[in-house]
Parts: sequence; C-alpha cells; structure tokens
Amino acid sequence: MEIIFQDLTKKFGSQIAVDQINFSVKGGEVLGFLGPNGAGKSTTMKIATGYLASDGGTVLFDGKDIRDSSLDIRNHIGYLPESNPLYLEMYVEEYLRYAGRFFGLKGNDLKERVKKMVEMTGLGPEKHKKIGELSKGYKQRTGLAQALIHDPTYLFLDEPTSGLDPNQILEIRELIRDIGKEKTVILSTHIMQEVQAICQRVVIIDKGKIIADDDVESLKKEGKNTLVLFVAFSGKILPDEFNSIDGVIRVDRVDDRSVDIEYDPAYEVREKVFDHAAKKNWKIQEMRQKENSLESVFHHLTAK
Repeated sequence: MEIIFQDLTKKFGSQIAVDQINFSVKGGEVLGFLGPNGAGKSTTMKIATGYLASDGGTVLFDGKDIRDSSLDIRNHIGYLPESNPLYLEMYVEEYLRYAGRFFGLKGNDLKERVKKMVEMTGLGPEKHKKIGELSKGYKQRTGLAQALIHDPTYLFLDEPTSGLDPNQILEIRELIRDIGKEKTVILSTHIMQEVQAICQRVVIIDKGKIIADDDVESLKKEGKNTLVLFVAFSGKILPDEFNSIDGVIRVDRVDDRSVDIEYDPAYEVREKVFDHAAKKNWKIQEMRQKENSLESVFHHLTAK
C-alpha cells in the first residue's frame, strides 16, 4: 500500500511546477500535503492519479510504476479533485451507480456499494435529488462518495471539506480518519486545523520543491523561533496598526475584536502592544501566549 514519489518533475513551458520531489506514504497513513497556491500540490496529485504525465521521475504504487501500469493502478485509486466535477443532471444514486460501473461493479455488489456510500457520507436525505439541486456541501459529499465507490486502496483528496458547514466538516474529518486506518490517504488542504485533526504526517511543498517532511508535532516544534500572542479587545480595532511594532512578523485578524500577533521572541512585544493599544484608546480584555501552531510554522517556511 506504499506510494513512493521518485524524482517527480513537471514543467509547463519554462515554468517548473514540480521540481524533482521525493517522498513516500505508507499504508494506513493519512498524509497532509500542504503548500501555498501554485506550489505544485494539484499537479503532483494529477500525475499520481494518472491524469497528467510527468516530465521526469515517477510515482510507484507498491512497486508498480504509474507510467507502465496506469490502468491497473487507477482501478485502485480514489480521487476527489478540488474542482469536484459532477454530472449535475444526474440523480445522486444514479451518478454513484454510473461511477461504480466504471470500476466493474454490477448487480448486488454495485447496489450494496451505493447504499454503503450513501450512508457513510450522509447523503441519505438528498439521495433522490439531482446533483444540480444539491447544496455545495452535499455536492462535496457526492464527490467523496464517488471517490470511494470502488473501495480503493489509495485515496487522494484535494480540499475535501470545501463548502461544508462546521458540523459536516467534523463528520467528514471523522470519516477520513476512519478511512485512513485501512487505506493510504493523501490530503491536500489549506485548513491547518484539519491537518492537525486528521494527519499523522505533513509534507510541505513550495515553488515545486519539498521544504518540510515530518510528523505534525515535530513540525510545530520547529516553529519555536517565533511566538504568537493572542489579544482580544472590548471593541473593534484595526489589526494592521500592530505591524509597525518592532519584532512583529505578521498580524492575523481572528475577528473584529481580536488578533493573533506572530513575533520574534528576542523583542519585548507584549508591553509595546499594550502601549500601542492605549494610544489608540483600545481596551484590552485578554492577552495570552498561544501554543505554537502549524499555521505559524507553515508561514515561516513558505515565506522564506
């Protein structure tokens, strides 16, 4: 069940989208595949799933080369692309039967798989509707059900919780965790809380190159060269005002009344934030040091 990315390279004209990357994913592992927009994540996934040819290197599935055994390997791959292409005029169950037939499912086997996928992804209330009538969240569930219909060994998920409400996100995360106990899963997402909740390991790609490959907790420790200060106020504030303080690396707006301030621990930022708030007549309700987050590590690595 192991996937090995071996010197994988892809160019689009003069632009190198994927630059000789190497990493592997073991069976039963849920890997978070992260990177800024344009880093090469989706291109890597498309090559691995057989939708795009590489210009160099390859991807091995249990020793089988995707270049030589594409059709065989693709029968064991489930793929939910970010765009989630669906046939909007088809009904949910009709579409899942259609997808299942592509993988040779038929008769009672097909019927049972469709039934199981509907239950597993929570599509029951909407299963008799046309896909075009579904909310974005249910369309996403339909895409996930399609990716799982043939019980694949390898699962590639590109932004799987996009468009879901908070309750649906928790349900899909739990589902992916359960799936990861039996399958090899590569998950691409921009939501760091999702990575921390689901993934055991993280690979970060930037400008086509791998810049980090480690378990989540070890990666979080790497970010200890910066700290994050959470500050809440009694009223609305202008977050950008704190960027002028010496030692502040960046300011993230949490909501209208609170911010996360990432800073260099060599500077005494707390006192300066307090003084700056006093000058603006902004009353501080809470100020506390946050546990080092994956977001700050990601920003630190990709901003270099």
